[in-house]
Amino acid sequence: NGAGKTTTVEIIEGLRKADAGDIYLFGKKVSHIDASIKKSMGVQLQTTAFFGYLTVKETIELFAGLYGVTVDSRKVIEEFSLIDKTRSKVKELSGGQLQRLALAVAVVNDPEIIFLDEPTTGLDPQARRNVWDIVLKLKEKGKTIILTTHYMEEAEKLSDHVYIMDHGKIVASGTVEELVKSLGMESFVEFSTTQSEKALALLEGDFKIKAVTRETLSIPTTNVEQTLHVLFSKSHENGFNVDNVIIRRPNLEDVFLHITGRSLRD
Repeated sequence: NGAGKTTTVEIIEGLRKADAGDIYLFGKKVSHIDASIKKSMGVQLQTTAFFGYLTVKETIELFAGLYGVTVDSRKVIEEFSLIDKTRSKVKELSGGQLQRLALAVAVVNDPEIIFLDEPTTGLDPQARRNVWDIVLKLKEKGKTIILTTHYMEEAEKLSDHVYIMDHGKIVASGTVEELVKSLGMESFVEFSTTQSEKALALLEGDFKIKAVTRETLSIPTTNVEQTLHVLFSKSHENGFNVDNVIIRRPNLEDVFLHITGRSLRD
């Protein structure tokens, strides 16, 4: 949060002036985002303001008219799972339905490139996955999508290429697989204990062990079998309990925390 994601995409969209740097769109350096470029873009803002008393159908037709295109509004409404809300007023829609409508109007002009600024923020898990399905369908159609998010699971699920921003700078980039491999570890051994301070003190000489919560500790490792052997030996010898052992692969959240050194919610 606050890393500069929205500012960056708003500059590319032509909604904000840049202090420095260059913009390249469709392989060319662009000094001004004019109407001809905007026609090739689809934009879903972090907060999209609609006319509350228009229906879903009217809203889609309004945005199509602003782009100067004709669309089959029923087909668009079906594609974004809003068919039962066709004649509902926008002000009556739920958060998830509003986000699907925002996505619908973002692509109503059949753009080459689509900007989605935190499209699932504030949505419940089911609504979030509905949005993911829509994004993946757009991806299958060959659309270029620039999506900002602070949900690591979302970036991992949807992205071909990831840029991690921190304090306005790109601090890492690559495919999810490349970024995870850069950690140089194969697994994490995580466990809970009611004696976490004692366990930390006894194990920190053997591992780069970290506290995840007050009672949960995590050990990065390239040799799970050896790590478990040392863990249980130290536990038996020194009398601290080891419960709820989990062995998991590293993920994008581990990369983020390794690079930035702080919680996702800071």
